[in-house]
Amino acid sequence: MEQIDIGIIGGSGFYQMSQLENKKEVVVDTPFGAPSDSFLIGDLAGKRVGFLARHNRKHTILPSELNFRANIYAFKMLGASHILSASAVGSMKEAYEPTHFVFPDQFIDRTRHRIDTFFGEGIAAHVSFAEPICGYTQKVLYEAACQVGAKAHFGGTYVCMEGPQFSTLAESLLYRSWGVDVIGMTNLQEAKLAREAEIAYATIAMITDYDCWHEEEESVTVEQVVNTLKTNAGLASELIALAVDRIDLEAENPIFGNLKFSIMTRMEDIAPERFQQLKYILGKYQ
Repeated sequence: MEQIDIGIIGGSGFYQMSQLENKKEVVVDTPFGAPSDSFLIGDLAGKRVGFLARHNRKHTILPSELNFRANIYAFKMLGASHILSASAVGSMKEAYEPTHFVFPDQFIDRTRHRIDTFFGEGIAAHVSFAEPICGYTQKVLYEAACQVGAKAHFGGTYVCMEGPQFSTLAESLLYRSWGVDVIGMTNLQEAKLAREAEIAYATIAMITDYDCWHEEEESVTVEQVVNTLKTNAGLASELIALAVDRIDLEAENPIFGNLKFSIMTRMEDIAPERFQQLKYILGKYQ
């Protein structure tokens, strides 16, 4: 199995990392099915990096159709200790304008149809998720964004909606009343599964629109999102490359031992076939 240090997930409009050198495509088969696409693996800043297009490079997968378990487990199989995610979001605050980047540290779940855990089916585990984003990785990304000239906002709450439709006006106004910062359709499940897999996860929320709450702006459309993403993608790629350079792979991180006291089921009571399915996660605790 090819091994990497850091994983990158590219969202809408962000389908490749041109900075990668010595590139190769790798297909990863997981016990949970196929990831969104093959992985583009290469060298960047002295580290081995794996890039995955979240919706695949042809953008044929809706948010609710994403195989989140396969995507995150594939990164675990490849050996990634960190995942840097980028995705398009709508702004819920006047001051957070299209083309700005937000580095959220909290989530609210408004999804309904998604599998968001590796556990169950004979394994009971409950991970701590009070702080769903890796603070170290978030800080590295934010500082890189500032250095490359992005208008960046540190911290905030991301409300994750089901989609694929955009919000109704009533929903948008409700989320505004909660004080959330951005709205998107993908990042929460990634964050949950990455925590269960003991991978340090942080995300770049790239603002493309004002959802539909803003009285002086048109309601969000795909055309608006795509046009703004074309502006954002190059800058996002640049800041991710800088962040990869700055991530210290040797730094201690409690996330890397997150499951130690989270698994309720004794290892000897886990069915062999189920353990085998999760061996890249459970193997260290055998």
